[in-house]
Formats: sequence, C-alpha cells, structure tokens
Amino acid sequence: MDKLSHYRTVIKRLLAEYERLGGSTAPDDLVVDHAMFDDEHNRYILLRTGWWEEKRVNAAALYLRLHNDKIYIEEDWTEDGIAADLLEAGVPREDIVLAFHPPEMRQYTEFAVA
Repeated sequence: MDKLSHYRTVIKRLLAEYERLGGSTAPDDLVVDHAMFDDEHNRYILLRTGWWEEKRVNAAALYLRLHNDKIYIEEDWTEDGIAADLLEAGVPREDIVLAFHPPEMRQYTEFAVA
C-alpha cells in the first residue's frame, strides 16, 4: 500500500471512530457527527449538525486533506487534537501540517510547515 492510500485508510478509520463516539455533550442526541470521505479529491471531514440550547449547530469539527504527500489538518475542534491520533497510528510528524496555524507560525510547532 502506498503512502497516500495508507493515510486515507488511517484518516477514515479515525473519523469513523470520532463519529461513532460522538463529540457532542448535547443531551438526547440533538447534535450528531457525520464522517464524510472524498477520496477523489483527498478531503475528509467530520461535520457536526443539530441543535444546542435553541441554536443551530452546523460546523466542521475536523477537516483534513491530503496534499503534497502530507496530511493537512485544516480544522480541528476536538479535545485532544487529531494530530496525536495520527502520530499514534504511525504517521510521522514531518507528514502532518497544522494548517489551521498561519504559515509563519508553523515553524514553532513540532510538525511540518508545509
């Protein structure tokens, strides 16, 4: 299995697990997570939808994409961060970009700058 195929598999497994566990603290399952996979364009999202305290919830809890043989984390509203799960799954730090940080700040992270 080539590197990108492996990364697709890891990302989809992690997002499916996040979806299964549900990231919401809303009572009565009023907020639901939906894992969505776009292998053709290498985009992966965990969308959170529903209602919380009479307000509409419709936001990306996680958004990852594969670009230049790396995993770009574009959005991450999880408690511990999906980067830790990627590392635990064997993805090297140099293949993870915390793209939610401005490019000039990425050099101060433990991960790839681009």
